[in-house]
Amino acid sequence: MSNKQGKRYSEEFKRDAVALARSSSKTVTEVARDLGVSPEGLRSWVKQDRVDRGEGGPGELTSAEHEELRRLRRQNLEQQKTIEVLKKATAFFARDSDR
Repeated sequence: MSNKQGKRYSEEFKRDAVALARSSSKTVTEVARDLGVSPEGLRSWVKQDRVDRGEGGPGELTSAEHEELRRLRRQNLEQQKTIEVLKKATAFFARDSDR
């Protein structure tokens, strides 16, 4: 099996790469090659930057909205687990009190 997880870049690096891509007369592919990153990765950073600046299309989530969605999904999962434990505890104590 191959590892699909690519190289991780710091937010500062991504921000600088996007600024360079936006200010350069070079194509995104050329800038990506100069920086040693994948063109697809740089394109996605540029697109996300555009969305974060309010220039995205309808339904596109900003980085802050993505983070909030991840946080809420984690919180929801934890709450579902807690509810399952409480259901089992309730059933256990209900059986125990019937004796």
